[in-house]
Amino acid sequence: MVLVTIDSPNRTIAPYWADLVRRASSNVFMDPAALQAACETDFADVQMLLAWEQGTEPRRLVGVWAMRLRRIAPFWPCLLEALPYNYAFQSSPVVDPDFVEEVIPAFFAAIERNTLLPNVVSMKAFDAECPSYAAILKVLARRGISPLVLARHARPFVTREFGVKRSGSTRKKLRQDWNRLAALGTVDVRNDRTIEAVTSAFETFLELEKASWKGVQGTALLSEPDDAAFARKLLQNLAAAGNASVALLRVDGRAIAAQVLLYCGTTAYTWKTAFDVNYAKYSPGALLIDRVTDELFSGPDIFAINSCAAGTSFMAQLWAGQRSMVDLLVDVSAAKSLHLRMEAARELGMERLRNWRDQIRGKITAPSKKAGPGRVTDQIIPG
Repeated sequence: MVLVTIDSPNRTIAPYWADLVRRASSNVFMDPAALQAACETDFADVQMLLAWEQGTEPRRLVGVWAMRLRRIAPFWPCLLEALPYNYAFQSSPVVDPDFVEEVIPAFFAAIERNTLLPNVVSMKAFDAECPSYAAILKVLARRGISPLVLARHARPFVTREFGVKRSGSTRKKLRQDWNRLAALGTVDVRNDRTIEAVTSAFETFLELEKASWKGVQGTALLSEPDDAAFARKLLQNLAAAGNASVALLRVDGRAIAAQVLLYCGTTAYTWKTAFDVNYAKYSPGALLIDRVTDELFSGPDIFAINSCAAGTSFMAQLWAGQRSMVDLLVDVSAAKSLHLRMEAARELGMERLRNWRDQIRGKITAPSKKAGPGRVTDQIIPG
């Protein structure tokens, strides 16, 4: 038997979470430490659905699904978003594989029973390859619900066993860029996971990002005080448990690229990337990702790396692996409500506007490209 409770994020479940992620599918954005950061900074109104196995002592957590209550505009109905805060790039629940068939229907039942929660749920960037996705489709079919599929896409994803490109023109250019950069001075990569090092390196990342095109366009984290406060708290909370780091590519001790990494179980997430535009011709972001990939897979803990990026990002040229993602919209009450239709029209309209915007930008911007969710900036590597 499974019991689902709905709570605000709190640190008391940290040991239960740590036990769960050793058994379950990964999603760092559901980490209670990350959710707590959103609450502590008033960045999002987050609700945690916690599934507990009944009849065990001590009690055991078998599922976590965090969602935020969000109102798009005044007088617009509130909805549940399974991306629990801005800058989260995966909406899938973390569920013990032995309990998926029990936990998923219990989650939906708990949402429907709670009169304070809306029944319309947005599930963007849902991992279509995790066991929870098949279970969700099965539960919805039993309820007579047809989810609205807003989009399907793939993101670069690599494992120890598959995905790292070891040959070809991309690999050749990486070697050439590294050698050219090394001619300028001593080149090294640092990825210290102590909380003091993470805090310092994250400030370096923030400054690099602010100096990039994101700063010019006002989309860098430092462009919005609330965003910066949340991001700093997020890194601080995760780093306190050893679940965040900022890798730096340096020339003579000066950082020219930074890669923010988040960790959950045996998966690392390349959350944010920035680099010094003065070194753009050396593809510093790509060089850093390449070296960090090798470093992570050479250790005992990491078996997969999730890019948090779209299939058009430069990471797709470094890694051959992909992960299937899907954007869903559903009313768990089985009713084709006005709210569902309103939200569907809004989402589809926004998607058309984004496509139109990207087409316009593609005609007027330089070769460096924005890459969708988890966007990163670097030169596109031939081949």
